[in-house]
Amino acid sequence: MARYTGADCKLCRREKTKLFLKGSKCESAKCPIEIRPYPPGEHGRGRPKDTEYQLQLREKQKTRRIYGVLEKQFHNYYEEAAGKSGKSGEVLLQILESRLDNVVYRAGFAQSRDAARQQVRHGHIVVNGKKVDIPSYRVREHDIIEVRETKRNLLPYEVARATAGERTVPAWLGVVPDKLRVLVHQLPVRQQIDTQVQEQLIVEYYSK
Repeated sequence: MARYTGADCKLCRREKTKLFLKGSKCESAKCPIEIRPYPPGEHGRGRPKDTEYQLQLREKQKTRRIYGVLEKQFHNYYEEAAGKSGKSGEVLLQILESRLDNVVYRAGFAQSRDAARQQVRHGHIVVNGKKVDIPSYRVREHDIIEVRETKRNLLPYEVARATAGERTVPAWLGVVPDKLRVLVHQLPVRQQIDTQVQEQLIVEYYSK
């Protein structure tokens, strides 16, 4: 399966904001964007002000990188969102939020979306009693997501139980930390998604 294998911290510096790709490191003083808050590369400090197109491109890239989605898949998500009723940008975010790897991350079972993706790929997660090892699997209303019983003694899940409550769980999910279980109450609306993106810029980018 294709995935980005470069340095995560360079992505944050390129977007000039924290994308929270490295878990606890992003909250510490060791976060590279705290030390070098400018884009990577020889000319990172002296780049001119972005044009309207560059702002739209950067917002699209930032969103794609936050959720760990490659270009073709992200474009397909936008095409799907544009074909549905409602605001395309908000529907796009709903699609991204309903990915299984994102739900595992949002529930607090993993410190980052990368870690959540790995848990899913390694077969640690079951949905409605059936193992699902596809990170892009889309959850639906009333789905029950759990960590497989045979995997619950692994360190990431011990940490998840110990730190339950430290991270805010979105209202569209219900988490039972001691059972490592998540109930999808509903698919999220825009007010329940705290990802700091301007989805209208993404719509404008793809509308050109």
